[in-house]
Amino acid sequence: MNVNLKEILTASMILFAVIDIVGSIPIIIDLRKKVGHIQSEKASIVAAILMVLFLFVGKEILSLIGIDVNSFAVAGSFIIFFLAIEMILGIQLYKDDAPETAAVVPLAFPLIAGAGTMTSILSLRAEYHTINIVIAILINIIFVYIVLKSSGKIEKVLGKQGINVVRKIFGVILLAIAVKLFATNIKGLF
Repeated sequence: MNVNLKEILTASMILFAVIDIVGSIPIIIDLRKKVGHIQSEKASIVAAILMVLFLFVGKEILSLIGIDVNSFAVAGSFIIFFLAIEMILGIQLYKDDAPETAAVVPLAFPLIAGAGTMTSILSLRAEYHTINIVIAILINIIFVYIVLKSSGKIEKVLGKQGINVVRKIFGVILLAIAVKLFATNIKGLF
């Protein structure tokens, strides 16, 4: 086993920034207002399963269609870059239709385990040991569950401005991650 605390912490921070569950609190609150109860447990479990499955079979899926991990990581760095721009500038480059129910589909996918998260997981796999990424995923899912369960309380404590500040801080972190991911993996393409 190659359990490495530094890799776990780094992977956890990357996933935390990409999932951006704190920045998604306004979306979660809107969902709760529109449809009532949010299935926090179910959404968290399904998101964890999706992320772990993609960690293990994502590379094989890419191989089937003829894409290597470095190419996917470089493409992922662009997705992470644009997510960071959205977070920092407060703009929306990607627009998704509002879901009709707050069940597994809008929460687990694409809100928690969306394209940015999946890209990050495969990108992390190119740099870190699998066990450390799995631990990072589980840490994030626990945090996601806590946030989903207590989104109303968090909104009251942080307020709208506090949530915006947290979102911008993680946007800058994501931007730096995108640059590092690009620089690290672009070499493997040539």
